[in-house]
Amino acid sequence: MRELSSVFVAWFVLYLLFLVRALRLGDAAYQRFLAQSAHPAIVLLNLITLGFVIFHAITWFNLAPQAMVVKAAGRRVPGVLIAASNYAAWGVVSAVLVWLLVGR
Repeated sequence: MRELSSVFVAWFVLYLLFLVRALRLGDAAYQRFLAQSAHPAIVLLNLITLGFVIFHAITWFNLAPQAMVVKAAGRRVPGVLIAASNYAAWGVVSAVLVWLLVGR
């Protein structure tokens, strides 16, 4: 499932690049992009993508302690602290984004 989630991560990146391109091309292109994005198939694909991207992030955060060795004061930092710091950073970034998007 983790490998399959990479396909959805790639779609997310492409979708974001299409959004940036539409913004760069002006209001008419942006409105076309929004209209195409409202199609039920695209909405469904993006909801599925959201689930897979969250799954991908969670599995990576859980694998991070095995992928990197962090030492502090000459001792290896426990894996649970590495994973917890990833989740904490994710929470802070998410809270800031919600604050920016929803209102101050």
